[in-house]
Amino acid sequence: MTNNDDYKNKLTDDAYKVCRLAATEQPFSGIYNDHWQQGTYHCACCEQALFTSESKFDTGCGWPSFFASIEKQVLYKTDSSNGMQRVEIQCQNCLSHLGHVFDDGPKPTGKRYCVNSLSLNFQPT
Repeated sequence: MTNNDDYKNKLTDDAYKVCRLAATEQPFSGIYNDHWQQGTYHCACCEQALFTSESKFDTGCGWPSFFASIEKQVLYKTDSSNGMQRVEIQCQNCLSHLGHVFDDGPKPTGKRYCVNSLSLNFQPT
């Protein structure tokens, strides 16, 4: 897909707002927040594999969280919106907004990829 109109036809209104307009879903509202099946989480826009269930952990923050992404599948972008300094994460393939990454995760990486469920699709193993 090459333009946002294509994504408007593919995604729900809420998923479009998250993925293409960098909105954030309400905490504890996403289908993958308390989801522990084995498999791979893919970009909702382009189906690029982004995270595996092996790196998922429970933070209690209300969004699915991972301590690592699949190598070279996530882009990092400085985000100064809403008076905060954060690092936005995007799908490397289609630039879809996924969420943010923080330095308060568990070992071995110390990272917490805090991801909107609406930006993901899950494929079980």
